[in-house]
Amino acid sequence: MYRCDSDNTFSPAHRTHFAYDKGMLGQSIVLVDAFASRPFAGNPAGVCLLLQAASAEWMQSVATEVNQADTAFAVRRDDGAFDLRWFTPVAEVALCGHATLACAHHLWNSGVLPSSEMARFHTLSGLLTATQQADGWIELDFPTELATPVPAPENLADVLGASPLFIGKNRMDYLVELEDEEVVRKLRPDLRTIASWDARGLIVTARSHSHTEAGLTADFISRWFGPAIGINEDPVTGSAHCALAPYWAERLGKVELVAYQASKRGGWLRVRHNGDRVLLRGKAITTLEGTLKQRT
Repeated sequence: MYRCDSDNTFSPAHRTHFAYDKGMLGQSIVLVDAFASRPFAGNPAGVCLLLQAASAEWMQSVATEVNQADTAFAVRRDDGAFDLRWFTPVAEVALCGHATLACAHHLWNSGVLPSSEMARFHTLSGLLTATQQADGWIELDFPTELATPVPAPENLADVLGASPLFIGKNRMDYLVELEDEEVVRKLRPDLRTIASWDARGLIVTARSHSHTEAGLTADFISRWFGPAIGINEDPVTGSAHCALAPYWAERLGKVELVAYQASKRGGWLRVRHNGDRVLLRGKAITTLEGTLKQRT
């Protein structure tokens, strides 16, 4: 998988992944802003490309230390694909879009994979893929996560301060549509109440008519809150759009949509609903490279 040359250094294709210090190998780690076209926007994710599989306890400790919404840990398989796991500061999660985007970006940016090669990830949510597009966007192929109508969770009206047009839930999150996008933008929910619900988090969304940037006009906006897993508000949540894409595709009669997550950092996605799959497109940029002194 990785080759060490006769002089005890790594060949150029692999040198970016490890630090060599007095005979001791360190574990490299990078920070990547996902769903962002400029630094310090979108959603930052830690990315560790591992030489060998690590324990869940070690990965959780690293993710807690990194203290970003998610940190991705990938180890290469014999077939060239990668085993990929995601950890928040407090828990492992079953699906994470922005950390997958960040990991794919790092694989291409560091030379582990040529930009023309698809990145394949084996995860708790099955096989996920990422491809580099000619326009610089990265396309993720993710499962559709339909939200079906359900009764309102406890104290939802107090949490929102508004009347929902729709209340649904999938295997991960509640999904709530509000009538006014300004209500979504100004929402200051009761995080303690959200954390008590039987869900990973809460997606709040509304149709958008106004927000534009760099030639993009959003079809819908959203925000995502996940205090139960240590993320009060996620800057940009790729996995939430596995529910948002089919939801808005049906309501707007469009297969391809532009989405804006209206967090403080903000982030743009292009989404396409394709049956039991959702295609998510975004950009990414590396902002930090470092070395963990504590290894697996």
